[in-house]
Amino acid sequence: MSEAYNPHLKALILQVVDNQLNENDPPITRVTLDRLIAAGYSKKRAKEMIGSVVAEFIFYAMHDNIPYDEKKYVRALEQLK
Repeated sequence: MSEAYNPHLKALILQVVDNQLNENDPPITRVTLDRLIAAGYSKKRAKEMIGSVVAEFIFYAMHDNIPYDEKKYVRALEQLK
């Protein structure tokens, strides 16, 4: 079974990542991007990986009404390999 793909949603998620990078807020986003690139991922793929974490946090915020927790976000980004 293939998963649905929404290119507009992906673009919005990647815009969130770009905004975090441009504003350096939170700083862990830039640290994670640099770390993933150093580990051999392309810049595009590294942003997509960060975006997957952003999407997960948005989902839980909307679906389960869970507020944003920066400490959990930092841990989730640190776990990306």
